[in-house]
Amino acid sequence: MPELETSPGLVLQGITPPLRLRDFKLIAFDMDSTLINIECVDEIADAAGRKAEVAAITEAAMRGEIADYKDSLRRRVALLQGVSVDSMQAVYDQRLQLNPGAQTLVDACKAAGLKTLLVSGGFTFFTDRIRARLGIDFARSNVLGVHNGLLTGAMVDQCWGDICDGAEKRRTLLEVASLLGVAPEQTIAVGDGANDLPMMGVAGLSVAYQAKPAVREKAMVAINDGGLDRVLEVVGVG
Repeated sequence: MPELETSPGLVLQGITPPLRLRDFKLIAFDMDSTLINIECVDEIADAAGRKAEVAAITEAAMRGEIADYKDSLRRRVALLQGVSVDSMQAVYDQRLQLNPGAQTLVDACKAAGLKTLLVSGGFTFFTDRIRARLGIDFARSNVLGVHNGLLTGAMVDQCWGDICDGAEKRRTLLEVASLLGVAPEQTIAVGDGANDLPMMGVAGLSVAYQAKPAVREKAMVAINDGGLDRVLEVVGVG
């Protein structure tokens, strides 16, 4: 599809603005490096002195070079064994920040009547806090095993499904849309990595935020400079 850079750092393909935010009913966000500025698993690994090793796996997975995301996540989580819950709290308090425009975009979506979904391959320790901080309606992520205040190096099975990978992100978006009586074409999906492509592929509007090249190439909207609220340059709030 031909690309159009409508303004510096904002690239569109396959859509013709202006679109109206009120024509959409649900927006789904990835968390790490999308709503927030860090990859949480990498920062937790720093407390174990294993950040470089874990970050290399994360980067390869986000570029799509590791076919089995679940296996890559299990490998990374295994390297976190022994890290304290206090260390995770320190990551949240000292390193994690909302990306520019995140609060503005979420608030605009809620004001326009959209429901909001946080769907992440990350961990409930962080998604629960970000969900509360931003006032997001629904969330799906992974649970880290903890024993005596220390990470076990494994994840806890959840009653509603396996590890939240790309396929699970897609399933969750479609399931929440169905529960709300919303058609897939009335949804927006925002992400940055290869495991976001399945949900972006079924959404009515796909947004790549400061994303990996393979994700930018497939997204209808690519925000390469500026904040998440640049989505509002494409979908007007009027």
